[in-house]
Amino acid sequence: MAKSTKRSKLGRFLEKHGYNQSQLGKMADLNKNTVTRIYTDSSYMPSGNTISKVMKALKRLDPSLKAEDFFDV
Repeated sequence: MAKSTKRSKLGRFLEKHGYNQSQLGKMADLNKNTVTRIYTDSSYMPSGNTISKVMKALKRLDPSLKAEDFFDV
């Protein structure tokens, strides 16, 4: 049974590196609804503050990552 779950660029990146939504929420201090949207909705544009929190968390994994890698900023 194939998964038909859609993923944003960020969601695909996190999945590829073994991270789930819950872990991102904890790392970035974001609520579940926001994390779900960021993870699955590629057309969702989070606030600057949210992007900042996500990128701060991601830079712990890979300091070379940029917001442009995941969001249309």
